[in-house]
Amino acid sequence: MELQQRQIGPLTILFGKDNGKYPQGNSLLIQGSRSSAIIDPSLGVVARRDNLPQVDLVLHSHVHEDHVAGSHLFPDVPWHAHVQDLPGLASLEGLLDIYGFEGEIRQSFEQTVLNEFHYQSHRDIHGFEDGDQFDFGGVRLTVMHTPGHTRGHCCFIIDWDGSDERLVYLGDIELTGFGPYYGDAWSDLEDFEMSLEKLRHLDAHWWLTFHHKGLIDGRAAFLPMLADFTAMIDSREQNLLAYLVEPRSMADIVEHRFIYRPGTGGVFVDTVERRSMGMHLARLIRDQRVKQVRDQYQAVPR
Repeated sequence: MELQQRQIGPLTILFGKDNGKYPQGNSLLIQGSRSSAIIDPSLGVVARRDNLPQVDLVLHSHVHEDHVAGSHLFPDVPWHAHVQDLPGLASLEGLLDIYGFEGEIRQSFEQTVLNEFHYQSHRDIHGFEDGDQFDFGGVRLTVMHTPGHTRGHCCFIIDWDGSDERLVYLGDIELTGFGPYYGDAWSDLEDFEMSLEKLRHLDAHWWLTFHHKGLIDGRAAFLPMLADFTAMIDSREQNLLAYLVEPRSMADIVEHRFIYRPGTGGVFVDTVERRSMGMHLARLIRDQRVKQVRDQYQAVPR
């Protein structure tokens, strides 16, 4: 399959296979009059390695294996990420800490990161924060910190001279039917909700996800997709409450599957379910909607 790309002003979208379906992703090239950058070099960038332009820096929306898979192709330029995700660029151990895997699953995933996603650490790394700007010459990028998926996940707001259009690079706020992913050690449910609310008030013409949806044309198309994506959080919570009409243990909750489809197996899935639903339970207990008695959880009648 021929890899697709699209030019929008000074921006070139490098689509991965199947519109960036994991493990692929959609990367973005920025070409200003003074300098250039690539955002989230993906496996699709690796596939283009013989036909890549020179860039002056690499920007990461966050540090996960699929978003750094092509970064090693740019060893002589600085790499940037939010200060809270920077350890993932500094060392393999730092990256693995973001996921929080332990034991055999950590060892197995380490090999996946090295062999399938070409992970390499880098010495010339720089941290940005919310509101920081990069000026490439006629093209400006503003960092919008949108934590939740990771502590340092960011969206990038890109404007350019001669156009009133604006593109927002959404990273892993991917707007899929799966819903938000907050199953890592460095994920946070309520941070994710606040980030989604921030995006609801942002104005732009183009919206680009790293996975699946790809390029979205117009805010009128984006907002319903964002609403559906956000609604998955409440759907999971309501399903959990319904399940807790009877007392349940965490093992019961994990086995039931609220994030993944029922019957989906594996230690990784168990870990994600436990972390994700643990965040929901903590909120529900705080709000006195669920009570915990020893190792059992039950919804409080209302």
